Amino acid sequence: MSPSLITLSVFVYGFIAWTVLVSLSASKMVPDFTLVGLENYWKLWRFGPWRLAVGNFLVFSVLYVAIGLALGLFLAILIDQRVRAESLWRTVFLYPIALSFVVTGVVWRWIMNPTIGVERFVRDLGFPNFEFAWISDERLVVYTLVIAGLWQVAGFVMVLFLSALRGVDGEIIKAASLDGARPWRIYLSIIVPSIWPVFLSAGAILVGMALKTFDLVIVMTQRGPGSSSEFPATFMYDMAFRRNQLGIGSASAVMILVAALIIALPALLIGAPDRDRNK
Repeated sequence: MSPSLITLSVFVYGFIAWTVLVSLSASKMVPDFTLVGLENYWKLWRFGPWRLAVGNFLVFSVLYVAIGLALGLFLAILIDQRVRAESLWRTVFLYPIALSFVVTGVVWRWIMNPTIGVERFVRDLGFPNFEFAWISDERLVVYTLVIAGLWQVAGFVMVLFLSALRGVDGEIIKAASLDGARPWRIYLSIIVPSIWPVFLSAGAILVGMALKTFDLVIVMTQRGPGSSSEFPATFMYDMAFRRNQLGIGSASAVMILVAALIIALPALLIGAPDRDRNK
């Protein structure tokens, strides 16, 4: 295991340490290891575009996770009814996750484009006053990214929930049915509480994906209109590689890392008792 451990130490933890060091330095276009303490972090949180990026991330992640979990669970429940051509439906719903975010961004940029997308299609049907120009609206552009992201990830969440649903003890469900419990009550009181670890795992995965949102934004909105769809990852790239502010860019990267740790640690801590019980 030594080669793997050495590679991991250098190219993961080594570069994390390097990024933290640069974030504490006076680096601009190139690394400058003159230490300035937390000055870059102070500048970062006083910088309007960064606060906008964090706000966009919070809106995106809340909707992305909440709707993604609800939609994935809904699709899983439908598929769990032993519908005809189940394998076909699973493939149809799961297929988008096989596409890259670049492809997803291009497709949804066309769909959301007012001149060639949904708006134009509906107007050609005879509704000339119909408007759907969210992608060009500074207040609504984030929601177009949510729609595109949900389209891609819903099938993946569905598979996680479907696997969990198939693992629920059928005897308990039969007993509840014999006692007169309605299907919706069985799901709310028995099935959903039984699969709560899947909610935790799927939610952590979705938040992690939201935190890394980069390609979708760049391809679909180019961070626009203006910079209204700025995200932490796009901000970090812009500051580090386009504006020659390597120190501030590294500080933003460290903040993204801290957010990822905050997301991951509760999942690990909550899951630990379950692993101990299984032992």
